[in-house]
Amino acid sequence: MADQGPPGAPDVLGGLLAASHLMSWRDLPGAVRTHAARAGLEDALIYLADLQERVLVLLPDSAPGGTGADAGPGAGADAELRIDATVAGRAFQLGRVLSLGPGGVESGHQWWLPLLSGTERLGVLRVTTAGDDAATAARMRLLATAVALLVVSKRDSSDAHARLVRTREMNVAAEMQWNLTPPQTYADGQVVICGVMEPAYEIGGDAFDYALADDVLHLSVFDAMGHDTSAGMTANLAVATSRNNRRHGMDLARTSEAIEEVLLGEFRQERYVTAVLADLNTRTGRLTWVNRGHHPPVVIRGGRWSALLHCPPGHPMGTDLGLATTVCHEQLEPGDRLVLYTDGITEARNPDGLQFGLDGFMDFLIRHHSDGLPVPETLRRLTHAILDHHRERLADDATVVLAEWLGPDRRTGEVEAIVGLPDGVVPGRVSR
Repeated sequence: MADQGPPGAPDVLGGLLAASHLMSWRDLPGAVRTHAARAGLEDALIYLADLQERVLVLLPDSAPGGTGADAGPGAGADAELRIDATVAGRAFQLGRVLSLGPGGVESGHQWWLPLLSGTERLGVLRVTTAGDDAATAARMRLLATAVALLVVSKRDSSDAHARLVRTREMNVAAEMQWNLTPPQTYADGQVVICGVMEPAYEIGGDAFDYALADDVLHLSVFDAMGHDTSAGMTANLAVATSRNNRRHGMDLARTSEAIEEVLLGEFRQERYVTAVLADLNTRTGRLTWVNRGHHPPVVIRGGRWSALLHCPPGHPMGTDLGLATTVCHEQLEPGDRLVLYTDGITEARNPDGLQFGLDGFMDFLIRHHSDGLPVPETLRRLTHAILDHHRERLADDATVVLAEWLGPDRRTGEVEAIVGLPDGVVPGRVSR
């Protein structure tokens, strides 16, 4: 009988998904490697980004013949790959499939594929193939999609995942905040959202939130007094109250007042939170927001023009100073980028007394927007630039949320460039 070649992608992925129901985190790499090989995708290895997106860490396979020191599949693979200095890291940064090309490995082609859950960047998948035809490319892409979905479905029940993506110990406040935070990246054809928080392992009272309800996108950023576990508890309480009230249909002003009531009842003016709460109508571009003692939002327009959105601020929530809560409005244009941030981004000083500053912050965002980098990659580089400015020791929490409104019509083609969705295969070179 003539060789029929490897099974089609639906058959292989069907088998992998069917096996996933009783699959543990520990079983994931071995199962992926086995099912991928049946589709002609050899030596499949999963690398996940660490919390600060500096390195890609190999997901170890504890099964016999796995990716340990033995002679099984993946033997000798690097346990870590730097994101800023490798082909794998480049695939992660740009969201593109990179190939070493013929001769890059002993036989066949080696590929690095970004792993994305929606538009959230998880890491990369490495596979080796005999050919580089369209059918092989389709199998690789479907495998990468399935692996990303499996990683997301299994990680929340695994402490092993948390240990894998952390490069040092995390404090209790940061543990609370990261479990509170929505995915760092979201896109749906009308909006793109990306958020980051630093210092990742010692975050105290900063938090951000977003959610969609029909045509309305809610965005918020919070900065609780202090930089300790109590600050984390205060921020958690503020976010939970915000979510509870908006899910009951309350408007922004009433929601902010409800947050204050809860904080006063719990802390009696001993703890407070500043915040911006905003709603964006994704059909019309109408932005509505309230400012509770926080820094004003910024709009970047056309990659060149930026402006602070001034709104009479109410008092910080929890202080009970009696200032009115003002609801403000702004009409956005398609392509506008709305930026919410906390004072750790702009006001904290490095050991030499120099601030990163609002001007430096905005200049960085505008320059990297002009470079055409995906939004998640721009914010990754921003946080690393801020950490470098402060010599890796931030005195205050630093949080940024960036939301781009694409316009009233769904523009999925634009989203691919903005968030770095895979759009092709690009030759690369091995670099370790």
